[in-house]
Amino acid sequence: MTLTRPLIPLPLAGLLALAVAMGIGRFAFTPVLPMMQADQGLTLAQGGWLASANYLGYLLGALIVTHLSWPPAALLRRGLWLVVVATVAMGLDDHWLGWLVWRLLAGIASALVLIGTAALCIARLNARGQSEKSGIVFAGVGCGIAFAGIACMGMALIGTPSPQAWLWLGLAAFLGLVGATTLWSPSKDEVAAAPVNPQSPPSDTGSLDEAATAPLHWGLIWCYGVYGFGYILPATFLPAQARLLVPDPLLFSLAWPVFGVTGALSTLLASRLARHYSRPQLWAGAQVIMAVGVFLPVVWHSLGAILIAACCVGGTFMVITMVGLQEAQHRVGIAGAKRQMAAMTASFALGQLIGPLFFSLTHIWLGAPLGFALILGALGLLAGALPILRLR
Repeated sequence: MTLTRPLIPLPLAGLLALAVAMGIGRFAFTPVLPMMQADQGLTLAQGGWLASANYLGYLLGALIVTHLSWPPAALLRRGLWLVVVATVAMGLDDHWLGWLVWRLLAGIASALVLIGTAALCIARLNARGQSEKSGIVFAGVGCGIAFAGIACMGMALIGTPSPQAWLWLGLAAFLGLVGATTLWSPSKDEVAAAPVNPQSPPSDTGSLDEAATAPLHWGLIWCYGVYGFGYILPATFLPAQARLLVPDPLLFSLAWPVFGVTGALSTLLASRLARHYSRPQLWAGAQVIMAVGVFLPVVWHSLGAILIAACCVGGTFMVITMVGLQEAQHRVGIAGAKRQMAAMTASFALGQLIGPLFFSLTHIWLGAPLGFALILGALGLLAGALPILRLR
């Protein structure tokens, strides 16, 4: 007797994969951190190190992919399993050094899944003439962030200890993995429905020799790294700016789900706008909107400015990610897409590491205030917008 696995359409399977990898593996630590501070005695400094370990893992994961011959389906499958294991381990382990290891591995896994899912889904959707459905796939990041935020807010309200919270998130990650299996084991119906062109290679694979020798597009890599530098500064320091204005912790709990919902809706809207604007135009426009939102709290000291800034950042960061990775495949072709995406992700991760470090040094040596981080991020985003329009 054989069991028939329910068919989950490709865009929804991709959404689940990114929700697990990014919403749980990458960003769930943000809403769990207050719970760990309350019942595990975790300090802010230790939390900062755990966040940095995840950033470093994201960079290492992207660098690893550039040297791996695994196809995209293998990347995302193994990465998803690693997210599940690392998330559950956070609940079973009670040592800070162990947490460092698990957050590092979760960062590596997130990079594997993002690159694998993007390379596979973009290629398959393009081959089917359904490129506009990429917005559904990349909405997974925002959906995952919103889910983790709402789940943690609910668990905090009923007094769930942080170890149990990690275990529940691990279970959610496993269920998402099960739903994403369509990506690496398509059903017979999907295989029959997929268009066949005997003169073109499969959409999610390619010649390993071609992939290894395909030239990288360094303009895209540079612009994506500048985006990482500019994005991480507001993503890191906007909450701190908000704490100066609003002491109620419930508002911080609500802010994270709102950030995720905005991110999910933004990719769906961007897919519609792609009918009228080019990908570089969407990328540059989103980066300018993000820069305006980041700069607003510097000149307008109010909760309204913080909320607008959060919407501007949440509503653009996944748009840039989506159109940037789509442009990568368009520029270098299917064979070299995985390597190009990995190089861009590594550049983003490097910018993400440099940004907070640069501000910390200027804060220590020059006494730079918190607003300087937001100004620096806004300037970086604006400076990176023009080269995007001039990409060749």
